[in-house]
Amino acid sequence: MRLAQICRHPIKSIGFEELASASLTEGRVLPFDREWAVLHDAAKVGALSEWVHKMNFLRGVAGPELMAIRAVLDEGARRVTLTHPVAGEITVAPDTDGDRLLEWLRPLWPADKPAPVRVDHVPGQAMTDVPQPFLAVLNAASNADLGARMGQDLSIHRWRGNLWVDGLEPWAEWDLMGRTLRIGGAQVRIEERITRCKATTVNPDTGAEDADTLGALRAAFGHQDFGTYALVIKSGPIAIGDPVEVL
Repeated sequence: MRLAQICRHPIKSIGFEELASASLTEGRVLPFDREWAVLHDAAKVGALSEWVHKMNFLRGVAGPELMAIRAVLDEGARRVTLTHPVAGEITVAPDTDGDRLLEWLRPLWPADKPAPVRVDHVPGQAMTDVPQPFLAVLNAASNADLGARMGQDLSIHRWRGNLWVDGLEPWAEWDLMGRTLRIGGAQVRIEERITRCKATTVNPDTGAEDADTLGALRAAFGHQDFGTYALVIKSGPIAIGDPVEVL
């Protein structure tokens, strides 16, 4: 097995970024993954001070166009360049350029949904879908198998994963619960399945809903689970092509 892809999402639900390498830290998410999030005006919270539920944020399940945004992060400057096939390109520092980002996002966000109002973050706390500092580890063969069942190619970016593994049999990840994977110089422990939402039906190249991923999962397996959550239990560097070993 080998590590086939590393992905992060600097602003929750707003842009995916492919990386060649990363450094994992015990008990932490992928660096800068979901570092920022955009709250809407129906959010049940004020200024962020801790993890809060995903329902408070702009998400692809409510605004499919967001799924077509790509991101490139300058970590040192804390600046993100976002591109979209219709909205074009913008470079912002989310800590200080929140208003500019909101203006760029408004045409991509449905008018009948609660409007975006603020960009926020909590130092040291990623705004992932769950409060635990998990990475999403996924099996490339399972994605290919589901696509074959549906008769179409499925981009891996529908699933918003962090680490993609090649060399596993399709759906063999379900047998890895509680097991530890050595990936490059790091180790992660597979903790639980990820149950999926309608955002995965959206094509990340176009922002259009064009694949009934949830229906295909239910028809084949009787559930909507795809991919696994994992916890980093040993810090270390990882890079595309690194061997992946089950310990």
